[in-house]
This record gives sequence, C-alpha cells and structure tokens, in this order.
Amino acid sequence: MTTHAATLITGLAELVSNDPELGPGPLGLMRDAALVVQDGTIAWVGPAGAAPPADERVDVGGRAVLPGFVDSHAHLVFAGERSAEFEARMSGVPYDGGGIASTVRATRDAGDELLRSQLQRVVAEMRAQGTTTVEVKSGYGLTVADEARALRLAREVTVETTFLGAHVVPPEYAGRSDEYVALVTGPMLAACAPHARWIDVFCEPASPHAFDGPASRAVLEAGRAAGLGLRVHGNQLGPGPGAQLAVELGAASVDHCTFLSDADVDALASGQTVATLLPGVEFSTRQPYPDARRLLDAGVTVALATDCNPGTCFSSSMPLCVALAVREMGMTPVEAVLAATRGGAAALRRDDIGHLGVGARAEMAVLDAPSYRYLAYRPGVPLARTLEVA
Repeated sequence: MTTHAATLITGLAELVSNDPELGPGPLGLMRDAALVVQDGTIAWVGPAGAAPPADERVDVGGRAVLPGFVDSHAHLVFAGERSAEFEARMSGVPYDGGGIASTVRATRDAGDELLRSQLQRVVAEMRAQGTTTVEVKSGYGLTVADEARALRLAREVTVETTFLGAHVVPPEYAGRSDEYVALVTGPMLAACAPHARWIDVFCEPASPHAFDGPASRAVLEAGRAAGLGLRVHGNQLGPGPGAQLAVELGAASVDHCTFLSDADVDALASGQTVATLLPGVEFSTRQPYPDARRLLDAGVTVALATDCNPGTCFSSSMPLCVALAVREMGMTPVEAVLAATRGGAAALRRDDIGHLGVGARAEMAVLDAPSYRYLAYRPGVPLARTLEVA
C-alpha cells in the first residue's frame, strides 16, 4: 500500500467541523484552525499553531472551510429540457408530474455519450459549488434496458445510485399500472439491482401519474428483498402515506415532505428516517415550502438537497438551497448548513462524510468568505467551491 504525502490545510478564518467535540455548537466551529490530510482522510484537526509537520501545505487565505455539501437527491441521467413547462408553471399551470413523460421520451432516444456528457456536465457544476457527494437516480428510462443503462452511467460518477423505475407510470402502461409495478418489481429490478445501492418510489396519490400506498409498498419491499436500501418521494403534492410508509419500512429518507400531518411528523420523530427537503422545487413550482421549523422542533433529522432535474428544479446549487431554507423554511443558518452536510450524510446513512473529524473523508468546500453565514447572507454569489487536495 502506498502512503501519500501529508498535506496541511491552513489559513482558515473559520472551520465548520460539524463535530461538537472539536468546537462549540452543532457546527463544531473553530477559529484559526488547521487540518492535516493523508490518504484521502482527515488525519489531524486542531489549532493552527499546534499543527504537526506535513509534506505539503495549502493556505486558503483567510477563508472558511466546511464539509463538502452532500446532495442526497438528484436526477441527473436525462436528455432534453423543459423550459417551456417552467414558463407555463410561472404563468399558473399546476405541476402534477405529467411533464416527466417528455423527459422519458428524450432520454430513451438519446445515446450513451449524450447522456454521459450531460451527467458529467452537471456533476462538474455541483463540484464547482462545493458539492462533494451526490446521489443520482434513474427514472427517465422506465424500460428494463433504459433503467439499467441509466444506473450504469450513474455509477461512473457516484457510488450513491438509486433505482427509480417507479418514478411514474409510462404512457405505454396507461391504465395498466399493476402490470407496470410487476415489471418494476420483477425483470427491471433484477436488471438494475446490481448497479444500485438504493430503491426509490414516487408515492403520491395526488398525482395521476405516480403510485399509491399499496403499489409503493410493493416496490419498496421488493427492493429490500433484493438487498437495496430504501428511499421515498413522499407528501410532495398533497397529503399521503409516503412519510409513514418510509418510517414503517425503515427507509433512509423521505423526500419533499411538503404536506405532512401531525401523525406524519410524530412518525418521523419516533423513527430513524431523515426528512429531506428540496426548496429548489418550491422555488421552481410556486408550491408551498415545507415547514422545516416544525420538523426540527419535533426532533426530526432534516437534510437539504437540490433535486436537480430538468423539470421541477434545474439547479445544481446547494448554496441556493441553503439560502432558500433560511429565507423561506424557518431554518437558521446553522441548521441549514448542518442539513446540507451532515443531514445529507445521514440521509445516505454515511458517517464518513458530512463532517471533518479525524477519520472522515477529506471532502471539503471552501468559501470565498470568512464564515458559513455568507451562504445565506450573500445568496446567488458563487462563493463555494470544492477544496481539492492532492
């Protein structure tokens, strides 16, 4: 095994460690701190004046450093675009999931290289804005071959791949949703499971295109039997069984959570399922924002993610999500930053990312600013980028 040179990261105005043992508060804030990185992990954290010798040195010049953003919900394997649909929504046309079919048509028609190029372009956008881990879903193929292809491509850019054959019922199965669920839980799952870590379902009775509670349960239970972890799109367009089903089955996260009953919040507070909020969707659809304050006050673990996709949020910016969470969802800057980092890691059931304690992966973002507060204080300004350490 080759041991790489140790690199000292210094010149930090502020370090967000997300480790309360290293500094005060849930962000574990440290001033005038330094880190040593070796073999891709954090080997030492402490006061700059006490830093051990290292082979190399990176001075960030009085900037803030925090864990790289963990974007735990994104749909990046697709072709085409839906700007006309966005314009129509801004003119008052409601969203019900029907536009997904146009992306399915374009994606099926696209070659591998076009899909790969699009995927790599958006991932590069994310990294340029401080995102170091991204989950990528299938869901725009909706045939056995196209779903497996999407996951193979996604595996080229991330280990966090999610089989979303149950995104919507494709047009060729209109009126035959039971047959489509049988395809998803049978041949499609068999073809896709080798390329996926997770399975997801759009559990949304309010949409004529998505899946009700019994169908969602069938999809999730089949995925679990195939060895996949569980994720749920739930309670986005109206009240529904998604949140409680996610908790009952032990899903890692239920995502959207716009329309939650008191019983839904109680269930989330009593379980281990993370509530992943996607404020870019509400920004892009003019739907109500989720009530993050209600979830946090109940003790629910909250994550923030972009839901980057061509229809309801074509933004790759986690800093934008942080700013929207603070401005529109009742979160403090501390809570929003934590949700975008450690919360996202919890939604992926990862303890090696989302913080910068010793032993964590050395996946960091640096801000062109002295404090994490600037993410919400200066919205729309490109402050964050991934900190690359050789």
